[in-house]
Parts: sequence; C-alpha cells; structure tokens
Amino acid sequence: MNRNPRLALAGAAIAVLVIVGWFPELSATASRLVAVVGAQSPAASPPGLPGPPGKPMAMALTGDSLITLKLSVHTDPPFLEMIELIRGADVAFTNFEMLLHDYEPYPSTQSGGTYMRAEPSIAKELVWAGFDMVARANNHTGDYGVEGARLTTKYLAEAGLVHAGFGESLREAREARFLDGDKGRVALISVASTFPDQSRAGTSWGDTRARPGLNPLRFTTTNIVTRQQFDQLRSALTAAGVGGRGGRGATESATEMTAFGQRFVVGDKQETRSEPLKEDLDAIAAVARNASKVADYTIVNSHTHEGGADRYTPPQFFVTFAHAMIDAGAAVVTASGPHVLRGIEIYKDKPIFYGLANFIFENETLLRQPPENYEPLGMKLESGAGVGDFNERRTNNDTIGFPADERIWESVIAMPRFVGQKLAEVKLYPISLGYKKPRPQRGWPMLANPELSKKIIDDVAKFSAPFGTKIEFRDGVGIIVMGAARSDQ
Repeated sequence: MNRNPRLALAGAAIAVLVIVGWFPELSATASRLVAVVGAQSPAASPPGLPGPPGKPMAMALTGDSLITLKLSVHTDPPFLEMIELIRGADVAFTNFEMLLHDYEPYPSTQSGGTYMRAEPSIAKELVWAGFDMVARANNHTGDYGVEGARLTTKYLAEAGLVHAGFGESLREAREARFLDGDKGRVALISVASTFPDQSRAGTSWGDTRARPGLNPLRFTTTNIVTRQQFDQLRSALTAAGVGGRGGRGATESATEMTAFGQRFVVGDKQETRSEPLKEDLDAIAAVARNASKVADYTIVNSHTHEGGADRYTPPQFFVTFAHAMIDAGAAVVTASGPHVLRGIEIYKDKPIFYGLANFIFENETLLRQPPENYEPLGMKLESGAGVGDFNERRTNNDTIGFPADERIWESVIAMPRFVGQKLAEVKLYPISLGYKKPRPQRGWPMLANPELSKKIIDDVAKFSAPFGTKIEFRDGVGIIVMGAARSDQ
C-alpha cells in the first residue's frame, strides 16, 4: 500500500520534536522539518619563531563585524576612545561577516540566514578604525555565490586589509595570510564550522576544476541516549515510515541508528559528544605549523555557531580544535559566530577566546534582500515590501530574536600583549552595541558605561571559570590574572 508522503513528513516532524527536548542543539533541524511539513500539509609540535626581542606585540581582537553603515561619521567620546584603542594596537583583527559588491552577482538559493552585503567602500571604514586583518570563512561567505566572494576579495585587497579563509581551491582557502609590521610578522588562518555546504572549497584531481569556497572545519556529533529514549525515537520513526540506518525496520536489539543526519547511540546517560573531522583538523594544523615557522605570531579564527551544554559554552569539537592549533604553534585562537560572549582559556600559556560576540551588528540596515528571505514570511512582490518590513516581520516588531536579546549587544575587545613568545597580559575592554536603540542607531560599538562594563566582565569571568581562568574587574577593564589562569590539558 502506498503511504501518504505528507503523513510521513508529519510523523518525522513529531519524531524530531521528541528528540529536540533531549538535545536543544537540534532545534534548528526541528524548525526546518516542521516548516517543510507546514508548507506541504494541509599531535604536538615545536613552538613558532621567537618574537622580536624588546618589541612587545599588542593585539586588538574583536568578534563579528556585520557592517553596513559608515563608522567614520560618529563623534561620541566613548566611540572615539574605543577607536583609539584599536588604532593603538600593533595588529587589529575582526571577523568580516559581509560581502562587498554592487549586486552584480545573483543570490545563492541558500544563505547563512540574512543575505549579507555592503557597499564596497565599507572596507575602508574598517581601515579607518584601525583594522589590519579580517577573517572571511563564515556562514555568509557564499550568500552571493563565488562571484560575490571574488568581488569581496577585490575590495578588501584594494583597501589594504589582509584577509584569509576564502580561495579558488581548498588549499588556497586554507592558507595563512600575513601582516608585516615593526613589532613582528603576524599570520591569520580563518576557518568555519558553520556554513551551507555549497560554500565549502574543494580540491582537484586534475581532470575537473577545484571548487572555490571557504576553509571548512567539519565535525561529527554523537548523541548518547538512554535505552528508553532510543526506543521511543525508533518507534516514532517506524510509525512515520521514515528510514535511515537503524530507523524503520530496526530490530529491538539495535543500539545505534542515524536519523536526520544525526547519530544516536544507546548509553548509560544522555549526553552529546562531538569531535572535529580528522581530515580537516590535520590539514589545518599543518597550515598552522607551517605558518608558525615563517611568522612571529599566528592567529587562528573559527566561525562556530555551535554550542555545548548552552550557548555560552563551546562545543567539545571546538575545544579539541583550539588545543590542537596551539599545539601546532598558534599564538592565539579566537571564535566568532555565536553572537554572545563565551569563556577564555589560557592553554599552554596561550589564550583561547571561545566567543568574542559581536563588534558591529548592523544586519538590519541592508539595502536589499532576495525573495528567498521575503517569501517564507508571507511577503510577496506585489506587497511592495522592503527591508524595513522584513525586519519587523521576522522579529515581531523587535519582541523576539536578536533585537530582544540583551546579550547580543554586549561584547569586549580582547587585547593580549606578548613579549617575544610569552603572553604578558590580557585586557578585556567592554563595549556596548546599543541595545534597544532605534535600528539606524544600534549595532555600532562604543566603550560601555561603568555599570554595564562590570556586568559584561562578570559574565566573561563566569563563563571562563570552568577553564581555570580568573578575571578581575579593575578601572572598568577586565584583566586576566595570569598566574591563576593556565591549563595544559
């Protein structure tokens, strides 16, 4: 007897909703499936070269920059004071989560969420602010296809920004890029664990062209569930007629199955384990190892939305990755993507920033969005809808999503200082991106007021404590207590 495919999809959605209660990180999968149903239903290495003797290296490290408006027009004293901090660093870095073009390329069928794009001249605004290096591997790299990424390469280079993470082949996307300065040579490696698969760079065997794209850090996830939970999921899948290894037709003695791209294994207690794909980990570590042989300092940034037990905790695979990068010779590891602050670890006397949140968050002042973003919200061409209407519809007039989430608008500028290869200090300067301000006025940063500064540093200290890192709040700045902040495991 032929099954009704709509009923099968409905049953699959129910199965996902069963397991999403056990694993909140699967909520994105559940949302996608329910939307479909709704639409259809009724190893360690030597350290790098010693840094230049007697010349300390001061870094300014920031999180995501989703920039669509000019920075140079602002005159607020807390903003200008922050800009001077960045300009005063020997190297300043941000994650560039944008594309630069004049809409010559067409949008991809799948984006990283909002289709990101800014005027090509915006690159010069980052240079004005004091930035030298930008990471480009993220979930928006392919929003406007290969042509959009290539145009971004052109405009970033013309502005004089060192950029890494995108290339014409996987090897090129993975390679480090370098900044030469009086205080030393700095390498940047940019990777992403969160991206539409079509954005991933590829290799060639000589008979086909390599695929342009981003530098991927793939990972595997194993969901450990109790016997009772496993049987409940298996029964739901069977009832829905949804297959998958260990799904429909699995025997009652089965202990493992794959469903919705996730692996489920019977265990004593519920937990989630993740690990980086060895192929990617080894290849990226090799790049870090080589970069550390020709640069004084190597920075590795990963764009990682994924979380651990909660959104303030890094996933297990990224902790493994970060440690491997330090082992391979990196001086600093940073993470962008979760849009909230996470903890800091000092691993083998090198800092790992597990989440630097946002530096610029202007995703509401884009000029255009393609139909792929309007239509799921019920907005048609005939309605005359624009980006302002799109913002209101998807956030229910700022009552849900990013605008309603206070911590999205709080961050820090991390400023580690090295003397040679030795980490001398790490300061954290709290910044505010204008929570609850009108859309045209929020999203660009400035130094936070004293009350908010203490709150931000207290948050980072709490998130960092599990890594053995102690952070003190002094004169409006977070300072890592170096003697009490070190891990080797």
